[in-house]
Amino acid sequence: MAQNAELAVARRETSGKEAARSLRRLGKLPGVLYGRGRETEPITIDAMAFQRLLSKGGASSKLFDISVDDGKPVQALIRELQRNPLRPEDILHVDLYEVHAGEQIQLSVPIHLEGSPAGVRNDGGVLDQALRELDIKVLPRNIPQAVDLDVTDLNIGDALYVRDIRLVDVEILNDPDIAICSVVAPRAVEEPVVAEEEGVEIEAEVEEAAEPELIRKPKAEEETEEQ
Repeated sequence: MAQNAELAVARRETSGKEAARSLRRLGKLPGVLYGRGRETEPITIDAMAFQRLLSKGGASSKLFDISVDDGKPVQALIRELQRNPLRPEDILHVDLYEVHAGEQIQLSVPIHLEGSPAGVRNDGGVLDQALRELDIKVLPRNIPQAVDLDVTDLNIGDALYVRDIRLVDVEILNDPDIAICSVVAPRAVEEPVVAEEEGVEIEAEVEEAAEPELIRKPKAEEETEEQ
């Protein structure tokens, strides 16, 4: 289960784009803290401390103990990170959602594949992962940090589906028939075919289209306006 990380924040008195830029120049991130039964509260977060927490991975399922101006801690999840479209590593704004011990919440957790499939080891196959996050509904105390799936026994043509996942005290929201990963045969490399017709060489090449990667963004329970 995910372990709580401590995060100190401060109340924010200013709002607007120019004020947000000024905060970021000072090494602070503007954000909001909200939740059921709680008014939206503008906050600031130390940018370096927040980046260190994110670097440990599992940000979407990480549960934080939030202290506002050294007040009583509350539990919260990251609901949204707004990033600079030109420099995605730069965070512009943070939405934190307060959770309660007896309140189920919806979120996404990463799917990790463990092991080397038999079809890859023995037959030169390729492991293709189509689903990288699992949508779940769960009590805060039961949030898994990640879903680990063993792919060691998969041969060419085998696949793992959402229905193959077994989690305790967790409701899975994805369609059970969605494939998470599969082992496919190695793609054959076709040599160019050269034909001579009336002294002119005609070369035909076969091009393969890349398969799109499915990325599903977790749906927020509530929508808030940037303060």
